[in-house]
Order: sequence, then C-alpha cells, then structure tokens
Amino acid sequence: MDMFVVRGGQPLQGRVAVSGAKNAALPIMAAALAADGPTTLYDVPDLVDVRTMTALLRTLGVAVDRVDNDALKLEVIDDRPAIAEYELVRRMRASVCVLGPLLGRRGRAAVSLPGGCNIGHRPIDLHLRGLEALGADIRIERGYVIAQARRLHGANLYLGGACGSTVTGTCNVMTAAVFAEGTTTIEAAAWEPEVEDLGRYLNGMGAQISGLGTPTLKIEGIDRLSGTTHRIIPDRIEAATLMIAAAITRGAVTLENVRADHMTAVIRKLEEIGVRFSRTTDGAIHVAGTGPLQPADCIALPYPAIPTDVQAQLTALLTQAEGISVVTDKVFPDRFMHVSEMARMGARVRREGQSAIIAGGEPLSGASVMASDLRASAALVLTALAAQGESVVRRIYHLDRGYEQFEERLRALGADIERVVDTPANVPASLNPLTAATPDSEAA
Repeated sequence: MDMFVVRGGQPLQGRVAVSGAKNAALPIMAAALAADGPTTLYDVPDLVDVRTMTALLRTLGVAVDRVDNDALKLEVIDDRPAIAEYELVRRMRASVCVLGPLLGRRGRAAVSLPGGCNIGHRPIDLHLRGLEALGADIRIERGYVIAQARRLHGANLYLGGACGSTVTGTCNVMTAAVFAEGTTTIEAAAWEPEVEDLGRYLNGMGAQISGLGTPTLKIEGIDRLSGTTHRIIPDRIEAATLMIAAAITRGAVTLENVRADHMTAVIRKLEEIGVRFSRTTDGAIHVAGTGPLQPADCIALPYPAIPTDVQAQLTALLTQAEGISVVTDKVFPDRFMHVSEMARMGARVRREGQSAIIAGGEPLSGASVMASDLRASAALVLTALAAQGESVVRRIYHLDRGYEQFEERLRALGADIERVVDTPANVPASLNPLTAATPDSEAA
C-alpha cells in the first residue's frame, strides 16, 4: 500500500490541464453495453475506477481497449452475459450504472448491490422504482438486484429523493428508457453536467432524448443504438481541487481544459473567499490565491450548487481564512470524516451535525493523517501542502480512484510531494515522536 509524503509551504505555480470527468466517463462506459457496433471515447482518464469499470464490462461481453493515452474503444462481442459480480461491483458505486443498459438492451440483469466510498447511506431505491415504472420485474436476492423485462414501456417518472435527485439513478433509468416502447418523461431528473454528457452520448448513438441540462427529460423509445465517437467533458471536481490547491498554497496556477459554465457556484464562492480568476488569451483559466482569504459559509447541494465532492476541499481552504467559516453538506450529511484528520495538523475545525465549523487563520503543522474516502484524500493533501513541515497521507488508494497522476501533476507545479510504500522506514523522522527533535533537545 502506498502513501504520500508531503513537505508543505511551497506556493504552486505553473500550468496544468484538467482530465476528462470520471463521473461522466463511468456511466458512459456502462452505456456502451447498449450499442451495436464500436464506440470510441476520448479524454478518458486512466484511473482505478475506470480500470474497475473496464474489468466489469469485459465480464459482460464488452471488448475494451485503450487505443491511446486518453482514448478507449469499446464494442459488445457477446451479448449473453448479464451478471455483474459482487467482487467487482463492491469496489465502486458507479458499477450499478450497468443495470439500466443491461435491462434495456438484453432484457435481464443481475447486479450486485454497490459499494464505494464510506460517505454515508446511499440507497438505490429510486433506481429500482424508476425501472419498475418502465415495466421491469425487480427483486433482490442474496445481495443482487435481479431485473427482467420482455419489453419496457414508456412512463411518467419522478426521481426526486430526500437529498435531491439521484445522479446514477437518472443515468440508469434514462439509458433503459431509450429502449422503452413509447414516451418516457422523467421529472426531478438529475441535471449535473455528467448526466447531460451521458445523454449527449446516447443521442449520438441514435437515442431521442430532449431536455438535457434541465430537470425534465423526455425520451422517445427506439429499437437499437449504433456505435459512435464521443469526447468526455472536463472534470469539474478535479478543476475545483486544483483551484483550491493554488489558493491554499498562496500560489497562482493556470488551468487548461476547464468548463467554467459547469463550475459557476464553486468559482463564485472561491471569489467570495478571495481567490482571483481571469481568462487567458488561449481560453485557459488563471487562478491566483495570493491575496488575503476571507471566511465564508458554504452549503453543498445538488447541481448547480456547490458539489458535495468539493465540500472537503473547501473545508481545507477555509482553515487558512482568518475568522469563522461554516461548511454544510446537505447531500451526504455524514461526509465529515476528514475533519478529525485535519485537526491533527492543527486545524481548528469541528463537526456539528451536517456542518463543519472552522476557526481559520491558525498555522498548520505536518502530521500523519489517514484518508477515509476519495475527496477526503484530496482535501488532506491540500491541507498538507499548506502546513509547515512534513506530513504523511495514508490510504491514498482512495485518491487513485478519481485523480490521475495527482502527485506528479502537483510536483510539476512546484509541490514537494512523493509517493512511497507505506512502511515505518518511509515515515519521515520528524513525525516519529521517539526520534523527532524536541525543544529541550534543540536547546541542548
């Protein structure tokens, strides 16, 4: 198992390109199950989650090949398999996105109940309710969703839940509804850019979906989808993470391949905190965090608000803003396991219900910390970049699920960060209480 050793205090400077969006690539890869003919996807990041989806699709009869550094070619070569096994699905929640295309195209599916990051309860009841409304017969046996339908039929659906619309549920129901006889209308559909990107991909294969980018989708059923080519949208979560990395280190970074229109709420909140943005002549975004940072109240909500996937990174940034800040997550209210780890680095932050209360402006110091999920991993790296001295961030396998070559890209911007094997020998001496210098020993 690997860990990061981070030596903080270096302002980030330079230029970096944002990868294709993981959260768009995964459901689009899954939807390739429904295509007749080859599909080529561009700007697909090389991530652990993408490799997991690749392995899953291969068990379902899809040939998947990386034909370039950022391109995947997918083609169904055997349309008989319909079982998504527990061993693969447990690794990644997005694996459940194979349910819709399997049901719609093959008329049957057995998909293990999904796993993923430990960020709170995430049921799939809205997925199942939507597919049942389309005419599917669904039951749960031995931890698997068993779904069957001779022919799906159009229906009027509502996919709103207690914490907002379901993103993966919208992806599943939309893909299945492409093959439903008649017209399907989905109200309270998730309209995140990643859902819209999936819809554009399906339309490129011949689907008839209108209302993309809105909470109401209308889908006219068809008999088949053909292969196509498609370019994945830029990753707005990675872009936000890199923007916050520039700000928390008091640096200045230029980001290429950014869709600012997908990040309006994040950019406005960062401007409120004191981060400055400007467009370069070639269309990139320049991010400067060299001015004073101000405290702020942030609320994570479904799109187009601040994403829950940026909540932890904003918490890290606000440890550097003098004054009291509050970060609230109304999507996953339990997603605050990073708070206690940030406190190990000297952050004055505590959890109260679905919020983190931050008394910012205090200097941070290096420490050993442990990541609990994908975005918490990134937030702890950002906190370590702002801290004085050396830090160790463990369990970075979470981070590898969603950030491609993260440490290499940060290092190219001037960060002092390295990936090493997690062994006692690789822990810096400064973090070992038995060997680290104490004030008394320094005086001696």
